[in-house]
Amino acid sequence: MLDGAACSRCGDALDALGVSGISSLCRACRLAPPPFGRAVAYGLYEGRMRDAIHAFKYSRLHPAARELGKMLAAAMAQLAGEAPAEMLVVPVPLHRSKHAQRGFNQARSLAQEALRELRGTHPQWRLTLASSTLMRLRATESQAGLTPRQRRLNVRGAFSVSDPGAVTLKHILLVDDILTTGATARAAAGTLIRAGAASVWVATLARARRASAASPVHFHTQQDEEIDNRPEASAAPEMESFASPEGPRPF
Repeated sequence: MLDGAACSRCGDALDALGVSGISSLCRACRLAPPPFGRAVAYGLYEGRMRDAIHAFKYSRLHPAARELGKMLAAAMAQLAGEAPAEMLVVPVPLHRSKHAQRGFNQARSLAQEALRELRGTHPQWRLTLASSTLMRLRATESQAGLTPRQRRLNVRGAFSVSDPGAVTLKHILLVDDILTTGATARAAAGTLIRAGAASVWVATLARARRASAASPVHFHTQQDEEIDNRPEASAAPEMESFASPEGPRPF
């Protein structure tokens, strides 16, 4: 699990250059508060975590969903007791063209496994999967290799709510595999709030590391960009098993 000082809103790591006085918010959240209440993640998008996500998404290593889903459940559990007791769980959608290419939505698969886990560990938390609530209206450019500003522009107006009445005054838990700059989470959460949602919270499997407030931000490596542009079925290297009978293994 992630540790160290983190922004109380987006979960990004705080450092001496990112904090002002006693503020628990990062600079980005102070200057432009996101439309979601809080974002949490299980681990950093690096090393074995990054390899596992690539194998699951691009090589269709579907058995990995169970173990990764347990990790997402652990991230979601950080919100238990703080977030509302009854929530709709909304996976970030793929555009239909990307869904047809990949064959599945990784966020939905992870959400299903996470909810299965949470039914056992947090039975009092009333979480309902609502995978058709949010729609992606257009096929956005891959976020890999884009600057933070380009990411925001890329997803602006990209989402819509299928039935606003279904989210009116409802509390939403938005889930995805990776959070980098938060542009996608902000755009999706903003769409849900404008449709009438009472609140939006965010949980992801992994989040990118921001080196420091004074350093250039590079959320994806060249390998990430190349993988995003390769055929889905052969995009990631073979993975050794990372399942553990004792539960999620930290990356």
